[in-house]
Amino acid sequence: MINELDAKINSVRQDHQTSHHQESLYRYLLRTSQVDLPAAEEELGIPGLDAVLDELRAMGVVDGNLVPLPPAAAVDLLIRRRLERTSRELARLDAVFDVVRELAEEARRGRPVELVERLEHSTEVNHRVGALPDRFETMNAKPLPRSAGHSEEVVHGYRRRLADGMVSRTLVSAAALDLPDEMAYARHMHGLGDLHRVTVEPFLPLLVIDRRIAFVLVDPDQPDAAALMIRQRGIVAALVNLFEGLWARAADVDGLDLTEPEARVLRALAEYDKDETAARALNMSLRKYRAHVADLLTRLGAATRFQAALRATERGWL
Repeated sequence: MINELDAKINSVRQDHQTSHHQESLYRYLLRTSQVDLPAAEEELGIPGLDAVLDELRAMGVVDGNLVPLPPAAAVDLLIRRRLERTSRELARLDAVFDVVRELAEEARRGRPVELVERLEHSTEVNHRVGALPDRFETMNAKPLPRSAGHSEEVVHGYRRRLADGMVSRTLVSAAALDLPDEMAYARHMHGLGDLHRVTVEPFLPLLVIDRRIAFVLVDPDQPDAAALMIRQRGIVAALVNLFEGLWARAADVDGLDLTEPEARVLRALAEYDKDETAARALNMSLRKYRAHVADLLTRLGAATRFQAALRATERGWL
């Protein structure tokens, strides 16, 4: 254990020294028009200067003619390389934590965790999802925005996670466009942070949690029947790629055209000062008119009616 720790410390020191040599040589090349490598090695005190130069070339900050990138471009390149390396490290750490979670689950249940497990009813799916300790991202593909069978407690917990920063995306079928209540719900959730898009492409219901656990129906025609809980990484990765492709080609609910009733309400909102007058002009009940206005405010991300009118004008809706 002590030898391993010493090796790690020496590795960190060596990396620091290498970075210092790279920076010294890069600075030298910036300020020198006629490069003399033997003189540079003596001036900078860098043993094996050719090796350091090869490292700078490999990093892309010096070309084959010993011309360095401008500082701003070099810094941008190095930052992007560092971010890529950090991303790979985080992916490896996430894989380690997947193993830790599986071991913890095995210890809790007293038997091995199955990579593909059959759950006999949607209530069991809801229970398993609710039992996950931390959820940072969800991908949900379903025919309609509303989820049947969810208790008010489950919905409240989901909204609390959204408020705490959970990333959530929901993909729904174009059939929802013909159902005003469903679209109103989608826009409401969209405003809370559960981003919604609509697709005309066929798809099967899918739920992915944190890119590591997926749920799919055994029989898509029976949404309340059995489902599969999948932990196998290759299958989950394939399902994530499928979702991302559908999401990229789908239309954001905020980008959809207004329905005719929404357009009429929006024009009345801009034209009349009082709700009663606007509702009477549209031959609509005051309650229904105000419900439409609330939906439009949510869709436009507006806090006031004046702000809604401004944003609607920016989008060309007025």
